[in-house]
Amino acid sequence: MIALLLLKQLIVLFVMMAMGLILVRSGRATAADSRVLSILCLYLILPCVIINAFQVRYTPAIRNGFLLAVLAGVVIHAVLFASTFVLSRIFHLDRVEQASIIYSNAANLIIPLVTALLGAKWVIYACGFLAVQTVFIWTHGVFLMSGETRFDLGKLLKNINLIAMAVGMVFFFGRIQLPDLVQTVLTDVSATVGPLSMIMIGMMLGETSFREIFLNKRLYLVTFLKMILVPGLVLLVLRFSGLAGLAPGGKKILMISLLAVITPVASAVTQLAQLYGNRPQYAGSINVMTTLCCLVTMPFMIALYAM
Repeated sequence: MIALLLLKQLIVLFVMMAMGLILVRSGRATAADSRVLSILCLYLILPCVIINAFQVRYTPAIRNGFLLAVLAGVVIHAVLFASTFVLSRIFHLDRVEQASIIYSNAANLIIPLVTALLGAKWVIYACGFLAVQTVFIWTHGVFLMSGETRFDLGKLLKNINLIAMAVGMVFFFGRIQLPDLVQTVLTDVSATVGPLSMIMIGMMLGETSFREIFLNKRLYLVTFLKMILVPGLVLLVLRFSGLAGLAPGGKKILMISLLAVITPVASAVTQLAQLYGNRPQYAGSINVMTTLCCLVTMPFMIALYAM
């Protein structure tokens, strides 16, 4: 049942993505214009979504569920790092391919999906995974894509989404409820995350040559590893590790973490590839291929998990 609901919601999001693509293909906008929406999502909407997610009544059950989501995020990334290390030796994966397999577009997709499928009260558990991924992507991810060995703590601490999570957690654990007017603003702004994120992705794809992408045989291997093989390993760990028994509603909380893993490649990977001149077109092609495939692979993975 949840797999069918997920498929329905993915179709809705893909229609929104098609709107952005048509906007660019019709000449009304350019792919570069998506940067404005990207800035809106990253610096305004997602922080509102995150803070709003923590505006739930504090209970031991919710606290334990959030801590389980954080633990699951750590375990999942351990599986991602280990499996990618092994696969890189077997298939000679380059840095772009490794980053693409490890980091998912959870920030743009998981929150609207969780909101639509389960309700806004479950978004707090999505933030557990996002907190872990945000730390890793701006440390390990930067190292991987840049080849640098210096760790810039300042950049990590300035990450707006990480700041929003810290603020949200202070409010949650401190049992601080914002005024109704502020909560209304946060809720209304948060409601735009799904449409704007998908229109932005569609605009980014608007100037993509799909023919060139489909002719690149290497992309099919990387897509299989990213969307099927590695998530399958994560699924097995979540199903048989016993983690679900650590908190009430544990199985559903772990499903949210799995949802985050099985989303397409993180847009941040393409952005980092552009920043460091590390095959940005190839990184973008992997992003496109995994985005197109997720309509099939995500419901498939969730159906397996729910069995």
